[in-house]
Order: sequence, then C-alpha cells, then structure tokens
Amino acid sequence: MSDTTGSNPVPRGWKRRGPHFTDRIAADSTSAPGGQGDDHGRWPVEPGRYRLVASLACPWAHRSIIVRRLLGLENAISLGVVDPIQDSRSWRFTLDREGVDPELGSHFLAEHYLARDPEDDGGVSVPAIVDVPSRLLVTNDYPQITLDLSTEWTAYHRPGAPDLYPEAWRDEIDDVAEKVYLDVNNGVYRAGFADSQEKYDRAYGILFERLDWLSDRLSERRYLVGDHITEADVRLFTTLVRFDAVYHGHFKTNRNKITEDKVLWGYVRDLFQTPGFGDTVNFEHIKHHYYRVHSQLNPSGIVPDGPDLSGWLTPHGREALGGSPFGDGSAPTADTDLASYHLAPLAVPVEGEPRAARPQG
Repeated sequence: MSDTTGSNPVPRGWKRRGPHFTDRIAADSTSAPGGQGDDHGRWPVEPGRYRLVASLACPWAHRSIIVRRLLGLENAISLGVVDPIQDSRSWRFTLDREGVDPELGSHFLAEHYLARDPEDDGGVSVPAIVDVPSRLLVTNDYPQITLDLSTEWTAYHRPGAPDLYPEAWRDEIDDVAEKVYLDVNNGVYRAGFADSQEKYDRAYGILFERLDWLSDRLSERRYLVGDHITEADVRLFTTLVRFDAVYHGHFKTNRNKITEDKVLWGYVRDLFQTPGFGDTVNFEHIKHHYYRVHSQLNPSGIVPDGPDLSGWLTPHGREALGGSPFGDGSAPTADTDLASYHLAPLAVPVEGEPRAARPQG
C-alpha cells in the first residue's frame, strides 16, 4: 500500500497500515447483478463494472497490474493509472485528459474513498477498485485483490492464462509470500524510513539475510514455488525491479545491488523479459515518485539519471533450471492498455511537492 500524503481529506503522513476497506468481489456473492456488497461484504463478479486504480510507481499496486495482465482481464476490469506525483489531496488523475479519469469522472481517487465513507480519514492508497456505476470504493485490500483476480474471476480469464495460485501449492506460496512481505517488500521501507541507527541496522540486517535466503532458494529452481510463475514471484518482482533504481540509494539498502547478485539478477531479468512483467514497468514513474515525494529523504528533489537500464534485456540463462513461465498455458498478447500511460507527461503538483512522513509500526 503506497504513500499517504496531505491534509483532509487525505491525512498528512506515511505509514504502513492495513487496508481499511476489505470488501471483496467474489463469485459466491449473494448480491444480485448490479447490487453492492452482501451481508459478508462480497460484491458480485461482473465484467465491465469495476475499475482498478493503480500507480505504476507503487510496488503494492504494481502487483495488481501484473496479475490483471497475466490473466487477460483487461476487458473485464478497466484500468486507471494515477500520476506518480501527488499533491496534498494525494493520488490524482493528471495523466488523463484535463486531469479527469475518463470512466469515473473524477480528479482524485480520494473522491471515491469519501463517497464510500464521508468520515474516512484512513488515507488514500493504491491499488483500489471502484464500482463505476455508483462511484463507490469497493476495496483497497491489496494482498487480497490479486488473489481474488486469480480465484474469483476465472470465468473471464483469457485462454491459456496461468494458474498463479494453484490450490496444491497455496500453503507454500503463502509461507514464502509472508516471508517476502515482512523482510523484503516491507523491509526496504523499514530501513529507508528508520528514525534511529538501531532500527535501520536491524531492518538492513533482516532484509539482506532474507535476500540471501532467496538467492539460495532460487539458485536451483527457476521460480519461488513450483515450476511456473505464481503469486509469490509477482510479489517479489515488484520490489526487486525497484531495488537498484531507488531502494539501494534512496533507502540506504546498499550492501549490494541486485545486479551484483548473480542469482537474483538472473531471476528478476527472467521475469522482466516475460510478457506481463517488463511491459508493466515504468522506471520514470518509479524514480519520480520516490525521489520527489519522499522529500525528507531527498530534500533537493533531484531525480537521478541512472541506473543504466540496458542490462534488463540481456540473456539470463534461467531456462536451464527447467520449468516454464506459464506452465501449460501461454503468454498474454503483445498488446497492452498501458501504452498511453507510459507516454503521458508527468504533471506539476498544483500545491507544491508533498512531504511524506516516516512510517509507523
């Protein structure tokens, strides 16, 4: 869940907090078509009804973009991409014409949080799924969103879509994903926003101990669990792909770069070169968000020109370990609905650069 900034309706400050809207879009919803959440907070699965709002900069949101593309859900769930630079009202649709999301008719994601709960002060985060007809936020439960795309939307998966959460592997996927979340996904933030040497040292040590564990695990297997891509790989990829560009320097996680770990560098290149991964990455969005929004870590607001990205498409040799990216399935088509967002110029904050406070917890 990404940075939260600003004042009312978006509280100033950044901290890792659990999702506060945890409804689900589920195949077993008892709501009639067009209805909202049932007594258990389950909204009906309906293609064309919902809009996924995400940021290309945010690793937590990036997961949902990858999974949506791998499963071929582009025609079932539309995608809105927010500008990586926020103002005091947080995430905004300034990449779209006239700064208005073309389906939701809104300038800010916060409008849909407040439509759902006018008293909400829990912060505005991505990814978020919005019900287009009512303009209500449905969920910002980022760990559950991707799992539900895999398990609840199966009727609308493309032919050849991979099974990213196989039932027989779920316990192992959940175990690996939890380790990755605690020590790597969240670990880089704990190091980057540490407010004491002791906290930084501890987070730094735990992070690299886990990265070493992952490197050992991946030295003899192509993917984290099983013989094809799963949810676990998606969750690790979104941190590794950002590591050298922002975390190594900006968050001081600088024991070594990912490019200096032969195994992890080969693994993340393998995924990057797999359709659905590299074509969803935007390093400009990533760098501008971190280096301009986290102004207490980078007061100058200068965005570095590096690192050199030419190595991402070099041979990785991971095929020798066996397995295949999509198992018995196939790759998504070459077409992606992200093209216009990759090309859209970044907007200038209308109220100055935001400031993000250190996380709590």
